[in-house]
Parts: sequence; structure tokens; C-alpha cells
Amino acid sequence: MAAPQTFSLLALTFSLLALASTVRCHNITQILADNPEYSSFNSYLSQTKLADEINSRSTITLLVLNNGAMASLAGKHPLSVIKNALSLLVLLDYYDPQKLHKISDGTVLTTTLYQTTGNAPGNLGFVNITDLKGGKVGFGSAASGSKLDSSYTKSVKQIPYNISVLEIDAPIISPGLLTAPAPSAAVSNLTGLLEKAGCKTFAGLLVSSGVLKTYESTIEKGLTVFAPNDEAFKDDDVPDLTKLTQAEVVSLLEYHALAEYKPKGSLKTNKNKISTLATNGAGKYDITTSTSGDEVVLHTGIAPSRLADTVLDATPVVIFSVDKVLLPPELFGNATSPAPAPAPVTAPTPSPAEGPSPTAASPPAPPTDESPESSPSDSPVGSANSKSANAAVAVSSPSLFTALVTLVAVAVSVSL
Repeated sequence: MAAPQTFSLLALTFSLLALASTVRCHNITQILADNPEYSSFNSYLSQTKLADEINSRSTITLLVLNNGAMASLAGKHPLSVIKNALSLLVLLDYYDPQKLHKISDGTVLTTTLYQTTGNAPGNLGFVNITDLKGGKVGFGSAASGSKLDSSYTKSVKQIPYNISVLEIDAPIISPGLLTAPAPSAAVSNLTGLLEKAGCKTFAGLLVSSGVLKTYESTIEKGLTVFAPNDEAFKDDDVPDLTKLTQAEVVSLLEYHALAEYKPKGSLKTNKNKISTLATNGAGKYDITTSTSGDEVVLHTGIAPSRLADTVLDATPVVIFSVDKVLLPPELFGNATSPAPAPAPVTAPTPSPAEGPSPTAASPPAPPTDESPESSPSDSPVGSANSKSANAAVAVSSPSLFTALVTLVAVAVSVSL
């Protein structure tokens, strides 16, 4: 009696498995690497870490500039300004050539990555796309009085409806875009920025310990700061910091920073352990990351901490506020109890009499701090050091595959 139903279930399952195997992710660096005329643009995407942000998103349109058009930006502005200019060319929607010529009413305002940075007041982070007469499409800032100074020239690459790369003939410049202060000026008062962001306790510790000078010495080469907010220091799980030696306080504060520029997009695509300023050997004072949707969580081995807000992102410096003090196990290994280790990923296949195992039937536990794991809804495409980052597209559905294999096992046991 159950045979037809089992056959139908198996057919559906294998169809879903086939679909899962075609789920693709994009790698903008590799896509553009096949087009040498965009080498300058591609290089700046990597230098500013915008490539990581683009790769972490599922739906993107990139307006790319050839080497000639990039000449008006390259080498003439600080890297932080160039990042803002290129962020304005990353549209958070899918536009292919056909869609450009079918815009309702001929004009549309679309959101860009620049709008998400918090550096674009009003509608400065929006782009005006207008279908002009004669088959031309113009682009310009959505700010009042702005002109359509850029035009669509050709299509470069589409992976419907994931990513579209379109060439335009000139940068889109919104008012004030090219006059932002250099990073050195933006972080000249690092403690002031932290205090304004609600991280006064952390700022005070940086000054009293002398670690502030260590932070400042790394700014030119790159600096990422994870600043616990004031509420984080009031948490019951935070050990008594007054019992630490001066050297331990220094290590704790250095543990909250990286000697590299790693904005949110890079943290979202990260797959490896990250060394901190406190790292003094392999596997010492490092952190790992996991994602859930657009949220990034830092893992120390003791307790997780969530990125709460971006205080400053001015290449090559980024400062985040976090909701928990980062506790390295090298200092606080016995201060709090780590979460239980998760069950092994590979469980024995259940026999027909036993039915599905509890591990397969129960919903997966949330990622523990000992085993960070990205959410399937926002699986990063991989870091620049991973093999998948070297391909323009890559299969990415291990969680779905596991679930569907479990479904097959259940179907077989039911039929028997």
C-alpha cells in the first residue's frame, strides 16, 4: 500500500537533490579576472574588501568600469573614498539588459551598497536608472539636481537571478562622495569615537593600559576593532578584570583587535581562524566567525559575541561595537563553562526497526562557540584562501543535501 507513496517521495527527494546540486554562488573576482580590461576595477574590489561583500550577497548588479574609466578614481583619492565610489556601483537588485529597457515609467531609483554603510544621508546612496530614447540607458545619483553622467555600454556576465555585471562608461558621483576625510583624520580621536558609540569603559581601558598606542600604530597597515559596549562589561559572565595582571589586561584588550582591515563582508565570508593582536603562536588568542542571515557572530571558545553596529568603516580601519566582552580561553579557560560539544556529524544509518536516529530526526542545535557554523540561508561562498573562492561559481548546499539524504532513509524505513 505504501509502495506508490514511497516511490513518489523518493522521486521528489531525488529531484530536490538534483536541484541542490545546481545551487550556485558567485565569485566576482574570478568573473572579472576573465576580462583584463577590468583589472584596475577588480584590484580595487579586492583592496577595499568589497569583493567579499559582493560575494556574500545573493542578489547583486555590479556596474563595472574599464581601466580607462577607472583612471579618474585610481590613485587620485584615499582608498576609503574609492571604496565609497565603488559601493555606489553595487546595486542591491538584479538588472540585466532586458530589464534595463523595461523599467516602469522609464525611471527607477535603486538602492546601492553605499546606502547600507550609514555614510549616505538622505538618498545619496540611491542611483537613478533611466531608459533614454534611442536604446540608451543613463545612470546618475538620486540626489536632487544630479545629472545622468554615466551610460550603459555592454553586458559582461549574468547568472540569473543571482548576479549581473554591466559595464558603464563613467563613475557615478553623488554630492560629497569624493571629499570624505582620510582614515587618519577619521580615527584621530579613536577614544572619542568609541565613547560616542557607547563603549566608554572599553575606551578607558585602552588609555589606562597603553594599548591605545598599539592600536594607533597599526592603522596605516590595517586595523579592525571589536569594542564591547558598556552593557557588555556589566554582564554576570564577565570575570573580575581587576584581578588580572597588567600583562593579562594588555592581552585581553589586544584580543579585541586585528592587525588587518576586515569589514563585515569579509567576516561573513570568513572560513578560517583569525589571528588577533594578542596572537603569540599557532592557535593562540584567535577567533572564529559564523553567520546567520546578515548577522555575524564572533567565537572565542568560551562565549559568542555578536557584531552590534559598525562605528566606523574607513578603509583600512573598521570599528565594530559588540554585545559581549571577548574572553580568550588562554586567560579565562575556567571562568565559564563552554557549551556542550555537538553530536558527531556522521551518525550510523538507522535500521528499519529502529527508525531514524534522534540526530537525524531532531532539529539541529544552534551553533555552539566550540563549533561555529554558518546559517544555510546565508552560507558564505568561502574566503580567498579556500578552493571555492578560485572559481566563478561553486556548488554550496551541504546542509540541504544531508537533510534530503535523511529524508530518503526515512522513506525507505517507512516502506519496509
